[in-house]
Amino acid sequence: MGETLEMLEAKRKSLYQKLEEMGDFRRGTISVNYRRCGKENCICTKPGHPGHGPQYLWNTTIKGKSYAKSLRLGPELQKYKEETAQYRDFLKLCVELVELNERICELRPVAEIEDKHEQGELKKKLQRFFRKRLKRKWTGS
Repeated sequence: MGETLEMLEAKRKSLYQKLEEMGDFRRGTISVNYRRCGKENCICTKPGHPGHGPQYLWNTTIKGKSYAKSLRLGPELQKYKEETAQYRDFLKLCVELVELNERICELRPVAEIEDKHEQGELKKKLQRFFRKRLKRKWTGS
């Protein structure tokens, strides 16, 4: 038995409900870094020593601009870890929602237009719309 439109719409409604129930989230990743200080007599200069650390750093890029913040071990790091994990769950839910909407769009029937005059007007309207978009693409404006 195939999927019906009603089944898919019910599933979409449950996904929207999950989306409403999502808590706080933020973009980005958390990295663990070990660094060398550069002092000649420091232990970090010895071969095989990983360096000073670990240091925890949250990084993200928003509209082409990079942001970073050093995180303290403990509640702050835990908070950022949970929020970035929640963001990954949000992205998965969004992908699932888009795929479900595409299946709904495929099942939804196309409206039939009986009136030839109305159909002709619709064709003209659509041609004007796409001609304007194509003209903007050619002229770069």
